[in-house]
Amino acid sequence: MSETWFAIGLASVGVLLSIVGAALYVLPGPGIPVLAVGVTLLVAGVGLLGADVQRG
Repeated sequence: MSETWFAIGLASVGVLLSIVGAALYVLPGPGIPVLAVGVTLLVAGVGLLGADVQRG
């Protein structure tokens, strides 16, 4: 698996977890930890994609 696909996967999971975390934040549930993990994965994936574009 190439680094680009790994970054796309990270960003995709990050987006999904961010949406779920935001929904859990609005509804009664533990939304903040899920939202924090989602945003972290999203930023990491986009950062890896940016590094790959800059290098390539």
